[in-house]
Amino acid sequence: MNTSMHINKTYKLYIDGKFSRTESGRYMKWVNPNNDQTINFCRSSRKDYRNAVQSSRNAFNKWNNFSGYNRGQILYRIAEMLDSRKEQFISELMVQGKSKKQSKQEVSMSIDRLVYYAGWSDKFQQIFSRVNPVSTPHYNFSTPEPSGVVSIIAPKDSYLLGFISVIVPAIIGGNTVVVLASENNPLCAISFSEVLHSSDVPNGVINILSGFTNELIDHFSSHMDVNTVINCGLDLKDTELIQKNSAVNIKRVINYGAIDWMNHDSQDPYFIMDCQEIKTTWHPIGY
Repeated sequence: MNTSMHINKTYKLYIDGKFSRTESGRYMKWVNPNNDQTINFCRSSRKDYRNAVQSSRNAFNKWNNFSGYNRGQILYRIAEMLDSRKEQFISELMVQGKSKKQSKQEVSMSIDRLVYYAGWSDKFQQIFSRVNPVSTPHYNFSTPEPSGVVSIIAPKDSYLLGFISVIVPAIIGGNTVVVLASENNPLCAISFSEVLHSSDVPNGVINILSGFTNELIDHFSSHMDVNTVINCGLDLKDTELIQKNSAVNIKRVINYGAIDWMNHDSQDPYFIMDCQEIKTTWHPIGY
């Protein structure tokens, strides 16, 4: 009787639309507490992060020049692809310790959250733009624009929904992102790269790394070509390090803390605005 050999999958990084091995050759092991099965994830290095930032920067101008409507279409396509693979993500959440009911709810809410922000893609500009009254003979307009490259340290305890909830508002506003998946349970975030790979999102818009937070946090917050850092639930010491490093080139720092991502209040167009800058234009009026 022939039996096939079980091959353990090594989950790779997702940089510039490609599944990359870590340049250092290092790996981190995650052990399934239910059956002691080991899963290998790449352990990202500083060089991997620098490659991801460069990929994000190269993709920024193209992504920012997409219309809001077009970005919404792409986001909706990501939702479609996630829906087609929902059984996979339900099983992955169960592997990481959630009940079947909890897993179904989280995957369903993740799909809904993608669709929610897809709907805002061509509307938030009108809501948050202004014509300002001024005393000089000018029209004065204020409009939101993306800040640029965003580094994100994803929530540790919301493996799929929290991950999606922090990256999607950033990209729908025209930013590109580098995300560090949950150190405790990176499986869903790394699998999500396969969803992205089969959707229409351009290479480099979303880059996903796995690794140890204490090893990468300094690089995430000190890189000079990063414009915004999002910190999800790190302790006070790590938060202070991010703020200190970010002050060097005046990065925007956003601390989300312990947000309950299962709550419907955790989806809001103001999350889009967290990674936007306000541009003011003065247009003279003829006398």
